[in-house]
Amino acid sequence: MRVVFAGTPEVALPALEAIAESRHELVGVVTRPDAPSGRGRKLVASPVAQRAEELGVPVLKPEHPRDPDFQEALVALRPDACPVVAYGALLPQSALDLVPHGWINLHFSVLPAWRGAAPVQHSLWAGDEVTGATTFRIVKALDAGPVFGVMTERIRPDDTAGDLLTRLAEGGAGLLVQTLDGIEDGTLEAREQPEDGVSFAPKILVDDARVDWSRPAAAIDRQVRACDPAPGAWSTYEGQRIKIGPVRPVDREPLAPGVLEVTKNAVLVGTGTVPVQLSTVKAFGKKQMGAADWARGVRLESGVRLGDDPS
Repeated sequence: MRVVFAGTPEVALPALEAIAESRHELVGVVTRPDAPSGRGRKLVASPVAQRAEELGVPVLKPEHPRDPDFQEALVALRPDACPVVAYGALLPQSALDLVPHGWINLHFSVLPAWRGAAPVQHSLWAGDEVTGATTFRIVKALDAGPVFGVMTERIRPDDTAGDLLTRLAEGGAGLLVQTLDGIEDGTLEAREQPEDGVSFAPKILVDDARVDWSRPAAAIDRQVRACDPAPGAWSTYEGQRIKIGPVRPVDREPLAPGVLEVTKNAVLVGTGTVPVQLSTVKAFGKKQMGAADWARGVRLESGVRLGDDPS
């Protein structure tokens, strides 16, 4: 089949590579417009755009996929299907109707669970034991289209969102190619999603990532891992935000929520249950460092409390 791939961030690259190496003809790529990056705020092309240019594939960067010029350019490429991974813009019905076999999305959950922008993060935060990836035909309703294929992945006890998403992106790339193969061969039929088991995964904002130390240690552990690498779990010390790296619940006597116990080699924080041990801390304007090094640098003493209001 002739395919036009739609995607933007680095997580979409495994699928782009798999499609480029498949039997299908990659005739174009759709991605988000160049965006400001770095201290100089210089416009930089997306990872998908950069790789597509290396592959010699035409790149379309519409401000919005409803733009008539974009839709004309898409029609000129004559795609049979448009595989999608983390494109980052809602597709209007006018764009969906232009492709004979539709826009086929790779979504990083087992639908209908965790429809939305942050399925991996919400799955980790909720304490799911298993997640996966789903290919489905995009329809106007959010992540509600009929399903072609599913893969599953066990969530490991120390997984961060970044770890889990990397594995799903690699495994999902193969699933997406298999889906395109099945559509072309006529051996794969999409099935409507069940009405039961629907849950939603909106984007996790910075305010959502603030740690409430009165929560149980296990819940804080899941929250911190779910927010790693972005937006980054955080708390406050002396009115300034500090980013918190992965934590480890410690089976010992409790500390009051937010209260620190500092030793030569470890920093513990009280929670609603057992304490957690901090691994890394990134203070405002500083590099990330080990929690014990941070404690020595700011001359931290036991009994201090994290979580006061930022200035």
